[in-house]
Amino acid sequence: MTEVKTVDGNGGPELPERTVLQRLLGASTVWIGVVLVALCIVFSVLRPDAFPTRFTFQTLLIETSVLLVLSVGMTFVIITSGIDLSVGMVLIFAGVIGAKSMEALSPDQDATGAGWGIIGIGFLLSVVGGGIWGLINGLLVAKAKIPPLIVTLGSFGAALGAAQLITGGVDTRTVPEKLRNTLGFGTTFGGIPNLVLVATVVTVVAAWVLHTTRFGRYTYAIGSNEEAARRSGIAVTRHLVLVYLLTGVLAGLAGFMNLAYFGTTTIGGHTTDNLDAIAGVVIGGTSLFGGVGSIVGTVIGVFIPSVLKKGFVIAQVPVFWQPIAVSVVLVAAVWFDQLRRRARDRK
Repeated sequence: MTEVKTVDGNGGPELPERTVLQRLLGASTVWIGVVLVALCIVFSVLRPDAFPTRFTFQTLLIETSVLLVLSVGMTFVIITSGIDLSVGMVLIFAGVIGAKSMEALSPDQDATGAGWGIIGIGFLLSVVGGGIWGLINGLLVAKAKIPPLIVTLGSFGAALGAAQLITGGVDTRTVPEKLRNTLGFGTTFGGIPNLVLVATVVTVVAAWVLHTTRFGRYTYAIGSNEEAARRSGIAVTRHLVLVYLLTGVLAGLAGFMNLAYFGTTTIGGHTTDNLDAIAGVVIGGTSLFGGVGSIVGTVIGVFIPSVLKKGFVIAQVPVFWQPIAVSVVLVAAVWFDQLRRRARDRK
């Protein structure tokens, strides 16, 4: 018979150490990555002449960059067991603030020929504008103790209304050509789109913060058990404010990126961005119950709906199937998360 060792101090049986393979097979991120690869293979087989091309993957990366930046911020919020429904409208508000400020500082109210000084001010105001909404959300959630669903739903309407008031409901289209040519359509390092580089830098820094710093550890602790985190000495209120502030700042950055790519404020084009970001984060393995999640999982989760939509278009599948497919994947991800939680609770 195999000898059963006991754990010092409690006399219980020592659980066998899992192998590397077992840990990998138990990681949801690995399975999500397998799903993403499988989707790419399927669409490549269906349309070998159109899907597995450099142009397709380049446009896929560009189109996903803005959503990825939003989703990175959403990952922090959901890990704390919160939610932010306002990020799409904060994106619009930040873009409007950036566009209008550059327009106001330009001769004849036309920012098309604006230089880098004016562009820099527009960028700063976009990020600050997003950060203000994030700060408001954080204070109301952490200090006023209002449920984040209600707070961010209110910010959703307020940010959109503010953007419409500033613009009169008409999109601003005088975006500096330098901004569009450099950030919107510019490339670096042999053809890598600058938008993709910005999203990559944000993602890498966020992954480092979440997984290696005290800020990240506190984020997980609060999501796992807020009261226990508070009793262990973590300033929970301050930390939650900072998490929502971070999400707002990233939404502001996403708004400026969106402005650079489309050359307009696109007021009516982001009504589902908040749901898309939440879907990407949850599909990526971050638990809606808090305490579990990763940036790597979010990256994969964001690309699964994007690949589905791109693949359906290329394969000429009716567009009405796209939201159905994404919804099925989202529900499956939440179901898998619940199964994992039940299995953990039984141990």
